[in-house]
Amino acid sequence: MAPKTSYLTPKEIVAALDKYIIGQQTAKRNVAIALRNRWRRMQVQSDIRGDITPNNILMIGATGVGKTEIARRLAKIADAPFVKVEASKFTEVGYIGRDVESMVRDLVEQAISMVKKAKEEEVKEKAAQQVEDIVLDALIPPISQATHSGRDISSMPMPAQDGLNLNEQTRERFRKKLQNGELDDKRIEISVSTPSPIGVGMIGSNMVGEASLTNLHDMLLKRSKKRKVAIAEAKRLLLPEEAHKLIDMDIVKEEALAKAQYTGIVFIDEIDKIAGSSTENDGPDVSREGVQRDLLPIVEGSAVNTKYGLIYTDHILFIAAGAFHVSKPSALIPELQGRFPIRVELGSLVKEDFQRILQEPKNALTKQYQALFEAEKVILSFEEEAVAEIAAIAFRINEQVENIGARRLHTVMSHLLNDFLFDVPDKIAPDEHIRVTKALVNERLDALAKRKDLSEYIL
Repeated sequence: MAPKTSYLTPKEIVAALDKYIIGQQTAKRNVAIALRNRWRRMQVQSDIRGDITPNNILMIGATGVGKTEIARRLAKIADAPFVKVEASKFTEVGYIGRDVESMVRDLVEQAISMVKKAKEEEVKEKAAQQVEDIVLDALIPPISQATHSGRDISSMPMPAQDGLNLNEQTRERFRKKLQNGELDDKRIEISVSTPSPIGVGMIGSNMVGEASLTNLHDMLLKRSKKRKVAIAEAKRLLLPEEAHKLIDMDIVKEEALAKAQYTGIVFIDEIDKIAGSSTENDGPDVSREGVQRDLLPIVEGSAVNTKYGLIYTDHILFIAAGAFHVSKPSALIPELQGRFPIRVELGSLVKEDFQRILQEPKNALTKQYQALFEAEKVILSFEEEAVAEIAAIAFRINEQVENIGARRLHTVMSHLLNDFLFDVPDKIAPDEHIRVTKALVNERLDALAKRKDLSEYIL
């Protein structure tokens, strides 16, 4: 079943993307439609539902304009497994390097992790109770219901029964103290599973394929080691182990495969790097064309074998992206072009966009730096004119040197504030207030922006 977040309308999806990404409305609209179409497909009752496949998207735009961020945020909105791969890292079948099917395997691994985390959250309360019992057993061992000779405690004299009641009462008192954190510093001895010396890479693929997830987990965590730790640390170490014991990994595998298959998003970056040259005299590069032909069956729909089982790629949404400065989308082989029917051109960022990027997104750079200084109890504030000047300088440097889009803001902000970050807390004490003014920005960055030879060092 599709997650609740994917029930958002296209307008609501665009609004959610607007919280983090400035501009690029055409790209946002197209990915919003693609996401909503997944929910629409699941509502189709006729047999045609299986034939409705996603319209894969090709994003064309310079670096730093938001291509990757749009895809990543879309996956978060949909609670969908997401992987980003670089097309230039793949090699044609028969050559040394990553094969294209690895992107699908990575997607399944991501889905396994997401489903497992969700299942662990469901059993977290029960697992915490079991951890409490383990800690209490270490503090106050329970009186056994039966003697070593096998006799039932009911046949024992009354004092033994009284001892049992007293033991239970003592355990309950300590349980309350444990829950209130009163015993967190007390040290106890526990058994903790430690990784086996056999690494995953040393296990043959056939062995992994045949082993169930539970057996594989047990294989890698079968060694138990006694450790003496504080109770707070014991609870942290034991909780994941107890939660894992309560999870049915076969169900995790089944749900994860379905999640990857029907909601997965694969972002293929730098696809222009495997396209042929736009120069007419240049013949096709056999290796690059070979990678394209290897990508083709994955994108158009095929079965990929993973260690968790077969996954079909027909309904995975593929979003490809590239700057296409040297080559053009038409340089891709026609069959691959046909598998990315939606083409979106992302516009270059202007000075006003830079200013909005610095202030409006929920994770804006100015807010990030304010949070870093706040961790040291130092107040950081930006005047409106200062933000406008930072945006203007970053835009000017992009024009003079290499245009790396919004990423230029990271380096400009770093040069502006690094001295302050170094001086906190040695020279700048807590509760001090740092005001970033236009004069301060010009003092630290203007000379750098005007001299091209120096600005080249900012990357």
